[in-house]
Amino acid sequence: MTLDLPAPLADALGVALGQPASLGPLAMVAAAFIAGGLVKGLLGVGLPLVIVPLLALIIPSPKAIALMGMPILLSNLWQALDGGHIRYAMRRFVWLLVPMVVATALTVRMTLGLPVSTLNIMVACAVLLAVVLLAWQPASAIAPAHEPRWNFIVGLLSGALGGVSSMMGPLIISYLVALRLPREQFIGSISVIYLAGALPLFISMVALGILGWPEAILSTLSLAPMFIGMSAGKRLRSHVSEAAFRKLLLGFLTLVGVMLLVK
Repeated sequence: MTLDLPAPLADALGVALGQPASLGPLAMVAAAFIAGGLVKGLLGVGLPLVIVPLLALIIPSPKAIALMGMPILLSNLWQALDGGHIRYAMRRFVWLLVPMVVATALTVRMTLGLPVSTLNIMVACAVLLAVVLLAWQPASAIAPAHEPRWNFIVGLLSGALGGVSSMMGPLIISYLVALRLPREQFIGSISVIYLAGALPLFISMVALGILGWPEAILSTLSLAPMFIGMSAGKRLRSHVSEAAFRKLLLGFLTLVGVMLLVK
C-alpha cells in the first residue's frame, strides 16, 4: 500500500529503504525499532542487537546499520551525560577506546564494499556470537593487573565486530560484567564506550556515501517508535523477571540469526 506523502519525503524514504516507500516496509521498520526499544528499556542494552538483524531481513544490511545512526548516538550521548562517569570511563578504558575506534573505522571501510549477501551472513554470525556471549556468565572477575591487556584485546575485537555489524555491545557487556563494575559505573562506562565506537562507524558511513540525508531522515523518524518501545520496556521491568526475558531474547535472536543465514 502506497502512502500519500509529499514527493520529496517519499523519495527520500524510498532511497533509505532501498525500495518504494510503502506502508508495509515502513511499518516493519517501526516495529523493529519498537522491539529494540523494548529490549533497551527492559535491560538497558541491546538496541542494535535486536534492530539490525530484524531490519536486515527486509532491507540491505548496510542500510539497516545506517538507520541506527541517530538512535545509537542520541541514546548513548544522553546516558553518558546523565551518568556523570565520562572522566572515569575515559581514564580507565582509554586503551580499550583507542584500538576500538581504529578497528571500527578500518573494518567499516573493508566490509561495506562486500556484496549485500555476504554482509547478511556476517551480521547473522555476529548475532549468533552475541547469543553465545550474552549467555556466558563469567564466574570470576578479571584481576586489575591484567586489565590493560584485556582492554586492548576487547577494544580491538569489539571494534572489528562493531564495524561489521554495529553490534559491539555483547563483547563489551561480557567484559564489563567480568570487571564487576558497580551498576552506575557500568551504565556510565558502557554508554561512553558505545558512543566512542559509534562515532567512527557512522562518520565512516557518511564519508563512504552509505549514510546520507535520506537515511538520516528515516533514522531520525525512527526515534519515535524506539522511545515508545523504551517506555513500554521500563514499565515491564516490574512484571517480567530479567532472567526470563533474557532467555526469550536469546531464543529470539538465535531464530533471527538462522533466518539471516538461510535468507
